[in-house]
Amino acid sequence: MGFLEIPNVRIKGLSATVPALSKDNLTDPLVTEGEKILKNTGIQFRHIAPEHITASDMCEDAAKRLLTDLNWNPQEIDCLVFVRQTPDYILPASSTILQDRLGLSQECYAIDIAMGCSGYIFGLSNIAALMQNGNFKKGLLLVGDTISKTCSPTDKSTYPLFGDAGTATALEFDPSASAMKFSFGTDGSGKDAIIIEDGGSRNPFNEESLQVVDIDEGISRSKSHLYLDGMDVFSFGISKGPQSVKSLLEYFDIDPSAIDNFAFHQANLFMNEKIRKKLKIDPEKVPYSLPKFGNTSCATIPLTLISERKGELERSKQKNIGCGFGVGLSWGSAFFETESIVVSEIGYLN
Repeated sequence: MGFLEIPNVRIKGLSATVPALSKDNLTDPLVTEGEKILKNTGIQFRHIAPEHITASDMCEDAAKRLLTDLNWNPQEIDCLVFVRQTPDYILPASSTILQDRLGLSQECYAIDIAMGCSGYIFGLSNIAALMQNGNFKKGLLLVGDTISKTCSPTDKSTYPLFGDAGTATALEFDPSASAMKFSFGTDGSGKDAIIIEDGGSRNPFNEESLQVVDIDEGISRSKSHLYLDGMDVFSFGISKGPQSVKSLLEYFDIDPSAIDNFAFHQANLFMNEKIRKKLKIDPEKVPYSLPKFGNTSCATIPLTLISERKGELERSKQKNIGCGFGVGLSWGSAFFETESIVVSEIGYLN
């Protein structure tokens, strides 16, 4: 387990945008056994991006609204980190496009990070590390995906689970800020548990990539669709999730009873409740956005805090732990404090 402590950086605001189009697992004709899915996963509604909306579009909208609410000048932003698995193009990097669309300075440092379920934790550590010495005063961490576009509508193991979202986190250099603390882990031997086989340099897109094959009852997909091994991912999640949080608490001597919010990656309710019970955390400290938005990949941690803890984050000082785990396989946890931050209303993009 790798550990990192980063001082001098404070979170100043959070924002999120989702597609206006909402799907209901209880009424969607493409979802079979909707009531069973809701009971096991906790997911009823998912916001689905149409063809013309990308992850960068949602992050752009979230960032613009947050900058307005903070009364920040876009030209003051020194660095932008965009975490995603669904970029606009193979090249160029979407962060460069966002620099232009947000009206940021041409001296702005902009970079993409290709990460999924643990992406918010890795992105937060990267941008905080960039800012900790004060050369960069203000930064934007943009985290989002249109992961639903990778799911086969005839695959009951993925289609009812995933929604789309984009988020923005505003950060500022502040020597009085309490340190952010991180734990990380990676196991690439588990890469096949969550994978899209075709479309990269290893397996280039070809004429067979779109051929939909019947795998099992209710599961048909092509090699260009998302594959998820439910049992392997479940075993991984209930092992590495609690291990990551425990390691963070023990290494940095953090009192778990002092934590206000444990924001876990919103994988599914059954898995997340196993993790919560293993860690012996009171239910009221573990917010869920699953019923409203489903699994939104790297966006789940900030989206959950915005959706479920907006008032508390705006009014008071909060001690937070975020934990992400999944595709890679990769996992990470972060401790960070917030105090009366700006939390924009959730935006809906048509």
